[in-house]
Amino acid sequence: MPLAEAIREFVQDGDAVAMEGFTHLIPHAAGHEVIRQEKQDLILYRMTPDIIYDQLIGVGAAAKLVFSWGGNPGVGSLHRLREAVEHGWPRPLELVEHSHAAMAAAYVAGASGLPFGVIRGTPGSDVLAEVATVRWIDSPFSDDRVLAVAAHRPDVTVIHAQRADRKGNVQLWGIVGIQKEAALAARRVVVTVEEIVDELTPVAGQVVLPHRVVTAVCEVPGGAHPSYAQDYATRDNAFYRDWDAVSRDRDRFTGWIDRYVRETHGIAEFHDRLAADAE
Repeated sequence: MPLAEAIREFVQDGDAVAMEGFTHLIPHAAGHEVIRQEKQDLILYRMTPDIIYDQLIGVGAAAKLVFSWGGNPGVGSLHRLREAVEHGWPRPLELVEHSHAAMAAAYVAGASGLPFGVIRGTPGSDVLAEVATVRWIDSPFSDDRVLAVAAHRPDVTVIHAQRADRKGNVQLWGIVGIQKEAALAARRVVVTVEEIVDELTPVAGQVVLPHRVVTAVCEVPGGAHPSYAQDYATRDNAFYRDWDAVSRDRDRFTGWIDRYVRETHGIAEFHDRLAADAE
């Protein structure tokens, strides 16, 4: 279905939303559609929130962020995230910060239908004082104490992938991060893809999500930009560098969102406007 229709139907105000992607296959186009439709009060999950979450936070779509690292990779801070945390603009943002291992364990637990995941914790950390969803537990088989992390079960997970077939089976490869587990943990799954094909061609190291776990597939070529999609699109490093200056100033950020997101009607118009303004 069209991306706008999928976001309208399957992402609701107040939902817990995971938009996963680990430097690769980040669902930027879907995030922009969430902004266009002015979704509100979202609980955002992601191991590595970067530019698209900076944008979602900057427009006030997020009430809470559950994450394990946040930044503009290779550049520096997320300034809209920082301002929300430090100054409550455009609204206060609640943070729940985990380690990468804890986030992964929580997604795996959700995908497995378990109430929590288990990791080796850090005894010297103050994480238990700050995060209500982690607890020390005693092993029933040894004298070990381990850290239990409550399962992540998003209302909807949104990912970008290389291909889907016409039955809705989704294929992705390259650096895939935690997308598979985040999808299997969610109640609904929206996938944007570079292309829809009649039949999936096997690729070494691939992940295939079967159609039974996929709610909607949207053909959105370039939907990961400025991140990359292996074998389809390269990373736009200049975009990441330029974002630092755009995001530092409220008015400049708001003007950018208006021009490139709110005033466009999808990924093609977004790219056309970026290209025209770069000339």
